[in-house]
Amino acid sequence: MADYHDDLRLAHVLADAADATTMERFKALDLKVETKPDLTPVTEADKAAEELIRGHLARARPRDAILGEEYGVEGTGPRRWVIDPIDGTKNYVRGVPVWATLISLMEADPQGGGFRPVIGLVSAPALGRRWWAAKGAGAYTGRSLTSASRLKVSAVDRVENASFAYSSLSGWEAQGRLDGFLDLTRTCWRTRGYGDFWPYMMVAEGSVDICAEPELSLWDMAANAVIVEEAGGTFTSLEGAPGPSGENAAASNGLLHDELLGYLNQRY
Repeated sequence: MADYHDDLRLAHVLADAADATTMERFKALDLKVETKPDLTPVTEADKAAEELIRGHLARARPRDAILGEEYGVEGTGPRRWVIDPIDGTKNYVRGVPVWATLISLMEADPQGGGFRPVIGLVSAPALGRRWWAAKGAGAYTGRSLTSASRLKVSAVDRVENASFAYSSLSGWEAQGRLDGFLDLTRTCWRTRGYGDFWPYMMVAEGSVDICAEPELSLWDMAANAVIVEEAGGTFTSLEGAPGPSGENAAASNGLLHDELLGYLNQRY
C-alpha cells in the first residue's frame, strides 16, 4: 500500500497558508467580488488562495499537475492536485462561516480507470474545523496530524431513521428528480439544507447519514469522496458510479446507499 504521509503533511501546510489568506479577507468591507461566466461569484480571496497553493505546489511538487476551480489545469502526469480555494463562496461573501478550502491529490488508476482521489483535506477556518484522509489510512478530524480523532460513519440502517442533508431544491427540479427527492425528505427522520462541503463531513463523522447534490464539479467532490470512504461510507454519482466521477454526488454511511439512489433516480 502506498504511503501518502508526506503528501498529507504537505496538504496541511497548503491549508494553513490558504486559511491565513481567506480569513484575512473574510467579512472585509472592501472585499472585491466578481461574477464568473456561469453567474457564480468569485472573490479576490478565492483567487489569492488558489495562487498561493499553486505557488507552494510548484516548489514542493513540480512534477505534479494541478487542477483548480479558478485557473484550470496546469501540467500533466499520473498525479494531480485538485483545489477548490473556497467551497461556499456565496456564504463567504455574505459573512456566513460555512465555507472551506478543499485540497485533494488524485492519482491515475493503474487499471486505466481515470484518476482516483488518494488524499483529501477540508479546512473550514471560520468554523475552526478541519477534516482529512489518505487512501488506506483512515479519516480524521482535529487541529493537526498529531492532534486528531478518527472518523466513523453512522450505523443507521433504515431511511425512516436517517438524517438527510442537501443543498437546495432548484437542481433537483431541473433534472426531473424533484419527486423522488421530495419522497425521500418525507420518509427521512430529519432533513437539513446545509449545503457545500459540510454534509459530506457530517456523513463521515456519523452525525448525518445520507446527503446528495445534483450539480457539482470535480473540485467540489474529490476531497470529500476520500474522506467519506475512509470513514467507512460510500461516495458515488447519482447513477451509482463510484468516486467523484460524475457531475453530481450521493454519499452515505453505506448501509443506506442503495435506497438513497433509488429515491433520487425516480424521474418525473
